[in-house]
Amino acid sequence: MYSAREASLNSAHVLWFEDSGIQDIPSVGGKNASLGELTRSLRSAGVKVPDGFATTADAYRQFLSANALESVISLSLDDYHSGRSSLRQAGSAIRESFLSAEFPADFARSVQESYSMLCQRAGQDQLAVAVRSSATAEDLPDASFAGQQETYLNISGERGVLQACRQCYASLFTDRAISYREIKGFGHLDVALSVGVQRMVRSDVGASGVMFSIDTESGFPRSVLISAAWGLGETVVQGTINPDKYQVFKPLLGDPTLVPVIQREVGAKERKMVYSQGGTARTQMMDTSDQERRSLVLTDPEVLKLARWAVAVEEHYGRPMDMEWAKDGVTGELFMVQARPETVQAQLSASTFRMHHLRHPGRILATGAAVGESITQGPVCVIRDAGDIESFVEGSILVTQMTDPDWVPVMKRAAGIVTDHGGPTSHAAIVSRELGVPAVVGTGNATGLLKPGAQVTVSCAEGEQGRVYEGKLEFDVEEVDVGTLPSTRTDVMINVASPSAAFRWWRLPAAGVGLARMEFIINNLIRVHPMALVHPERVTDAAEARSIRELTVNYESPEEYFVSVLATGIAKIAAPFHPKPVVVRLSDFKSNEYAHLMGGKFFEHPEENPMLGFRGAARYYSKEYKEGFELELRALKRVREVIGFTNVIVMVPFCRTVHEAETVLAVMAAHGLVRGNNGLKIYMMCEVPSNVVLAEQFARRFDGFSIGSNDLTQLVLGVDRDSEQLAGLFDERDPAVTTMISQVITEAHAAGIKIGLCGQGPSNHPDFAGFLVREGIDSISLNPDTFLRTLPMILSAEQRPAQAGR
Repeated sequence: MYSAREASLNSAHVLWFEDSGIQDIPSVGGKNASLGELTRSLRSAGVKVPDGFATTADAYRQFLSANALESVISLSLDDYHSGRSSLRQAGSAIRESFLSAEFPADFARSVQESYSMLCQRAGQDQLAVAVRSSATAEDLPDASFAGQQETYLNISGERGVLQACRQCYASLFTDRAISYREIKGFGHLDVALSVGVQRMVRSDVGASGVMFSIDTESGFPRSVLISAAWGLGETVVQGTINPDKYQVFKPLLGDPTLVPVIQREVGAKERKMVYSQGGTARTQMMDTSDQERRSLVLTDPEVLKLARWAVAVEEHYGRPMDMEWAKDGVTGELFMVQARPETVQAQLSASTFRMHHLRHPGRILATGAAVGESITQGPVCVIRDAGDIESFVEGSILVTQMTDPDWVPVMKRAAGIVTDHGGPTSHAAIVSRELGVPAVVGTGNATGLLKPGAQVTVSCAEGEQGRVYEGKLEFDVEEVDVGTLPSTRTDVMINVASPSAAFRWWRLPAAGVGLARMEFIINNLIRVHPMALVHPERVTDAAEARSIRELTVNYESPEEYFVSVLATGIAKIAAPFHPKPVVVRLSDFKSNEYAHLMGGKFFEHPEENPMLGFRGAARYYSKEYKEGFELELRALKRVREVIGFTNVIVMVPFCRTVHEAETVLAVMAAHGLVRGNNGLKIYMMCEVPSNVVLAEQFARRFDGFSIGSNDLTQLVLGVDRDSEQLAGLFDERDPAVTTMISQVITEAHAAGIKIGLCGQGPSNHPDFAGFLVREGIDSISLNPDTFLRTLPMILSAEQRPAQAGR
């Protein structure tokens, strides 16, 4: 086989990928230089890049000069800037001049010979290629230029390649590209264009997508985010479909025995782009099958391979990266087809962040994927077609089906953006992040649900789900530099319930998670009573039975659905704080709460007082629930031993007697969760008076205590914590409660185990925080939104001389 050098095909006009690198950006642009860098430098890391070559910036300038196009560009843009013509007219005039221009003969010959060599390498006469634009100012660290120039797919033949090159040149002067350069301050004649000609991966019968080596919303740097869809990748980039979503925890990728996939989310994937059969169009959109919509695009080994590639690319470039990948449906091979610097989160401070808080939630009108972590407000402006962009009212909430680069001029004038289609890596999401405009994408039907002119609040500050609320809601904004926060002797941890919100708090200098509530994952993500998944035949309500089948259809069994969703949910909470401890409480639903889960009414019995009834540890060994508890244990074992989060500590709630503690620990051990094995620690919630009275005996059986001040206060004072009439009596600072807390702290330390408190008492009452510190508590776990204001209280208490009494 000939090499590019042997054929002397590198010239003033063409540079092959294997002979180029990042130093060649001035010659072949950021996109093609990156492909060259990947080809040349990352092959040893297993990264596969489709073969190809790039035309040079000098060739582009020769094309301009040979056709006197510089003057056409200058005159047309002068007319636009002076108001003698519109942007649309100026851009059209320039593009028409490009499309009617001829290539210099030596330039055309270089492209034809290079394409012929590419065909020889592939062993095909008419190799299908992708022809992509790469501006010399594109994909630089401070500007993404996402989709500003065109890409042409499934091109074959020398004449077809040359025509696609001409069209790429013309796309340098689309309306959106002109506007974007002016926003970024690039001179129009200072930017040249290189064209990449690359072997097509048969992703039309396979799959493709986008990948980031950083969490694009929170900026969490230890996560790889992958989007995937069937067919060609333009659907994901353009946001025309809602793709599958995967997240991988990077630090655990080095252990080949682990599967650190912390999220698998099936997207709707209603359509896919494939090659056209006949006619002039190279590609076409078609509906996906029901099976394709229900199925995950990637297997775990494929996800892990892509994630390892992402890490290798990031390490090579020394910065977070935005990448595109493709899977050949014929050979099953994975390829990297593009890599460029991530341009938004990488520029933000790792220590400074701004937090938005809604004071009170309102009526939700639409939901989708949150882009950004802020809140905005304004009147709805629905625009369904790019031809109507001029009707947009500046400062409105832009509501549309999807965006492409034509929409950039109006997106930067919007207070917020809401789309029907798209995911976190779609065009709308990428550009919204870069512009700093909050967006909710993939809502399904916001264009039909939101009324033009209506005032709405767009919130992207409540986790991965973005929400559009009716009316203008009050909210607060807090900006903090965590680098200036004090350190304390007491470990200050946070309470986390929602996996989707956990990444928001990675910058907080928390000592870990003091309480991760399993109930939130079961209630909001799984949504089905565990026993209804073990015994679906006992669910006789036809509608509920059908809903359960729909939720579990893509899993090996209904039980596997529970285990998988719970395991990844816990893992996603554990990831931002690894290797710090993350204390996961076993399920503590009351019977009335369990009954509200899908299928729950077939497994729960009414109780007069669920607060003191069939809850906590008593369930775990009961014949009514022990099979459901086994699912919880399988999920926790998977989190620690398969995904790899050995920093997860398991906590038993509402354990009434020492015998009950022993029984629960025996059940756990029988299912592979043995205290001390593989570093497993098991804590107990200290929330029943018997836990205090017999603290010395409980301490011999557990590795730590966590005081549940709500239940302990309720049971010590005999006050129903949910009673409005008795609200004035409910106070964890009551001497009876503080005496119990003081006693159990002393007992725990005497036994040599850790003890903490999880609750809002220290945030609400500085004197209570002072009491806990004086008593020598090891840790205090707070809700994240109170962490910043409570930390100085704890430090002040630590610095205050010891004093007696309350």
